[in-house]
Amino acid sequence: MKPTHKGTKQSAKGPTATGKAFTEEERGAIRDRVQEMKAGKGEGESEVLAKIAEMPKRLHTIIRESSPALSPRLWYGMPAYAKDGKVVCFFQAAQKFKTRYATFGFSDKANLDEGNMWPTTFALKALTAAEQARITALVKKAVS
Repeated sequence: MKPTHKGTKQSAKGPTATGKAFTEEERGAIRDRVQEMKAGKGEGESEVLAKIAEMPKRLHTIIRESSPALSPRLWYGMPAYAKDGKVVCFFQAAQKFKTRYATFGFSDKANLDEGNMWPTTFALKALTAAEQARITALVKKAVS
């Protein structure tokens, strides 16, 4: 009997390893990143400022005040902040992937390691004084 290997080879446009196809929003983010890389974009002030304007008020200021060494840029069509050209943290609006909350996250370049497991993304529904303080502390630690 000949063994079958159904589902082991999948096209780039077909289902992912989890068996689900990319959503239109995910494909859009991938296209954004490809365009950023091809055009050398992501660091242009007008594009970045347009995306920053979509963030909750004060978040950009909190990040910049927490670490002036971070430079705003685009990353997969989202506002992000980089140190030495490497993205450290990013903001994902709820509308980006049609979720019920925005996300503030950190890349693997962030110095947030705590033992064998630590959080890297946070749901963000509101930006109160408590969230501002936590974001400030996390950003400072991430770039330390």
